[in-house]
Amino acid sequence: MKKRIGILTYRGEKGFVEPGFLRLLVREGEKMGCEIFLFGPQDVYLNAKAIKGYTPDVTGWKSNWYAWPDIVIDRYRYYPVPKHTKYLTFRKQSWFRYANSRFANKFAVHQVLEQEPELRKWLPQTLSYSRAALSIMLAHHRVIYLKPTNGTGGRSILRIENKPTGYELHGRTKTKKKIVEKLNSFSALSQRLEQWMRQEKSGNEQFFLQQGLELGLVPGRTVDARLLAQKDGTGNWRLTGMAIRMGTRQSSTSNLHSGGKAIPTGSFLTEHFGLKMARQIIRECREVALRTVARIEQHFGQMMEFGIDLGIDVHGNVWLIEMNPKPGREIFRQLGQKKQYLEAVRRPLEYALYLLDAEQKWQFS
Repeated sequence: MKKRIGILTYRGEKGFVEPGFLRLLVREGEKMGCEIFLFGPQDVYLNAKAIKGYTPDVTGWKSNWYAWPDIVIDRYRYYPVPKHTKYLTFRKQSWFRYANSRFANKFAVHQVLEQEPELRKWLPQTLSYSRAALSIMLAHHRVIYLKPTNGTGGRSILRIENKPTGYELHGRTKTKKKIVEKLNSFSALSQRLEQWMRQEKSGNEQFFLQQGLELGLVPGRTVDARLLAQKDGTGNWRLTGMAIRMGTRQSSTSNLHSGGKAIPTGSFLTEHFGLKMARQIIRECREVALRTVARIEQHFGQMMEFGIDLGIDVHGNVWLIEMNPKPGREIFRQLGQKKQYLEAVRRPLEYALYLLDAEQKWQFS
């Protein structure tokens, strides 16, 4: 009998977010012999134990009724805004077996990793926002960032540069509008940041301050590395791929959603550091990734994939910037790496099937 996999995601009036990826995910699942469909929290009918699921067709999406899935992959990208209020209550129910656990916000993740001595060397200084924390950070760092705990795609982040004449701000609002401002006093800065947080805050979301890193390997651009770590069909963590991301000129982030572009890692690092050091940096990036995913899983429970953002500063030091448990795969598409892109799509399905097979073997052992 076919294994039935449900993909939990946000379904709004305009359909699904990331439709191209979700279409391919469903089609690859079908190729693997699965019955697979998308659904949102509003599509579950508990009394009937049935789900109104969606699959792609020529014109868009078609709906059908499905029995309870054997396992669910949680692909829902939650933000603390009214349209997502159902998700948290829904996700706390024990109606389904999930392939991946729920995940905390970015600041909570930093706090967990900070408890591990061997990981601290890769962590930039990070403090919950307050005026006192702002003063401390500005005293120690020329550049700091103000970030939301649930932000994504570079939205609502401010880059604050401490200059002899005052402070310079670069950022992007949640509607992706670019801002550049100059302020001449600490009082004016703190007032502007607090106004920014009120304006950009979603629900009960909080903001934190993070040490700015010297990521200007390319003058006037923010450069970092995105590494995709995923579990495979044997239940083990694998590194699917890695790319350098370079932001647009004067952008505070490198996100592809904000106009950044992906660059092959090896050639970029070799150009800036030489072949020997480039290889050393790549090895360290892989070590950071595998160590952090293992620690996160110990604390938050079973996970299946992470997009890991790593800073590589002008001295070749590696820094862990943040981790995203529901990452995109756009870096592989931009680089024309079709094999890695397809592998990145299939691995969550392979892992979900591995969990079902392992459960079945345990039941009959």
